[in-house]
Amino acid sequence: MSANESPASPRSTQPPAVASDAVKDSAFLRACRREPVPHTPVWFMRQAGRSLPEYRKVREGIPMLESCMRPELVTEITLQPVRRHGVDAAIYFSDIVVPLKAIGVGLDIKPGVGPVVEKPIRTRADLAQLRDLTPEDVSYVTEAMGLLTAELGSTPLIGFAGAPFTLASYLVEGGPSRTYENAKAMMYGDPELWADLLDRLAEITAAFLKVQIEAGASAVQLFDSWAGALAPADYRRSVLPASAKVFRAVEPYGVPRIHFGVGTGELLKLLGEAGADVVGVDWRVPLDEAARRVGPGKALQGNLDPTVLFAGTEAVEAKTREVLDTARGLEGHVFNLGHGVMPSTDPDALTRLVEYVHERTAR
Repeated sequence: MSANESPASPRSTQPPAVASDAVKDSAFLRACRREPVPHTPVWFMRQAGRSLPEYRKVREGIPMLESCMRPELVTEITLQPVRRHGVDAAIYFSDIVVPLKAIGVGLDIKPGVGPVVEKPIRTRADLAQLRDLTPEDVSYVTEAMGLLTAELGSTPLIGFAGAPFTLASYLVEGGPSRTYENAKAMMYGDPELWADLLDRLAEITAAFLKVQIEAGASAVQLFDSWAGALAPADYRRSVLPASAKVFRAVEPYGVPRIHFGVGTGELLKLLGEAGADVVGVDWRVPLDEAARRVGPGKALQGNLDPTVLFAGTEAVEAKTREVLDTARGLEGHVFNLGHGVMPSTDPDALTRLVEYVHERTAR
């Protein structure tokens, strides 16, 4: 699949879903398009997850990857934070390694560790693990998306995927890493193999996002969780082209594209240059400074430190006001945490936070 392939490719199983007028007019999508909003929209990365007792109950005894392949379970988990918190968008419950598992890569998600790859990619021959992804490989995604859009009504559904660099990091390292020594060794020592690996992952990622959009996602987020480990020059030369290929591939659909990474303060301008409409910002850079770095023509998403939620209501509201104050004057702002919800977070604190942002920013 090439970046210039039309949105409705021959392998598509159905025509692209068309968002309702109510979804298109939602505060979340309006903010992504940098249009006036009735209030600042809120959603949280990892809003569907271990912080919710109802999530822990339905996931009990079910391995992570298996839970991502059960459409009715995915639907229930995705809807849980929408019901409980009143967030302005749902995000599809899945994992960034799902498309890799779907094409036959030997991997599993081990509790307390994360994704572990049976045979790490270290040589050109290892690239044979990465065949094209077809809609049939992830038919459960199409089914779950259909169930979700029927239930969500006017609430937008965000699709997502892991960015090529972050996927490559797992594949080359064989699992999570603090140093990315093997991935960086390939990037510096065999740049041609590295470029071919990221290009292949870009095609798989683009195909995965296309399936989600065609099934009803009205926005997509590309998670480049580990891009903050890179210097700007290395990101521009060795990573940006692959992420840009993903964003170009889904551009014809016209849905907002969000780009997020952790520790990416020095990369914010480049994250925007890759093709995002919305740039996610972690808690390390104030939003007004982030806007200066990103430049005009982009909305921003973020950026309350997730640990603030452990500090009590007064502290949460004070820090939230700081975020909202730095967001004044932005072309568009989606309120979120600077990273995902932590598992031990009190879910009531999240509900109160949504209510506070809505009340504080009501136009």
